Amino acid sequence: MPIRITALTDPDRTASGYRLAWLASGDDGEPLGSAFLRMFTREGQEHLAELQLNVHTAERRKRVGSRLLETVVAAARAEGRRSVIAQADAGTPGDHFLAARGFRRVLTLTYARLALDELDTGKADEINALVEQPHPGYRLASWRGTVPEELAKTFADSRRAMDDMPMDDTDYGVVAWDVERVLAAAKAIADRGELLTTVVAVDESDSSIVGFSELVVPGDGKGEGQHYGTGVLPEHRGHGLGRWMKAEMIRVARANHPELAGLITDTANSNTHMRRINDALGYVPTHQALEYQLNL
Repeated sequence: MPIRITALTDPDRTASGYRLAWLASGDDGEPLGSAFLRMFTREGQEHLAELQLNVHTAERRKRVGSRLLETVVAAARAEGRRSVIAQADAGTPGDHFLAARGFRRVLTLTYARLALDELDTGKADEINALVEQPHPGYRLASWRGTVPEELAKTFADSRRAMDDMPMDDTDYGVVAWDVERVLAAAKAIADRGELLTTVVAVDESDSSIVGFSELVVPGDGKGEGQHYGTGVLPEHRGHGLGRWMKAEMIRVARANHPELAGLITDTANSNTHMRRINDALGYVPTHQALEYQLNL
């Protein structure tokens, strides 16, 4: 069956990147699959593109995915990219497709879930006790939506806490954060109709933010909340701030969104410290996702 690949116009352009898109169709114009390639443009990631490829179940093993991938790779090379990354759940057709087409597995992520709607009184009391435990020299703060103006600079500075996040062999680069990017990220979440909550650890000696934890929740406050990241600046590690912030996030999520069913987090398998925190707080592993990379 002849396969036609049509380039599409994607209006999704942000301060951090843009997307290229393609549709695969048959002679009759029936859609068979699609591919999106996000081109990162921020300093430190101009070498990178991220692939999302989908083929209709009934059209698999008919070279639809291969034709789309050939188009994507050619476009990434034309844009001067060095690496293309893609993610697939372990054991799925996407996992096998990427492995068979020259992508190299570079990172394994474990997804875990905390069932808020099944949290018993004992576990809730344990989490509250963790939050109330004193951490001399530090205090917690939180906000919903965009960071308050007076905290924007110190919050942006705290984002370097993620610079050494375990990424194994992924050619991810170093993400450069400034106030503009912090504000743009919050706006993008709001524009999708979702709700952002941020918990931070503050150094009481100078009121600077030294750690943060973010959670994104559906706009109706129901379903599953997604942790977007938890990090502590290197010079402030070793004081239990990561667990403290994440425990507070659980408490805040329950208070702000009483109909929320659960919280989802994903953690690199090599990030044993954060995985221990998740285990201690009651998160239960659900599945693994694999990050693949194609070097161009």
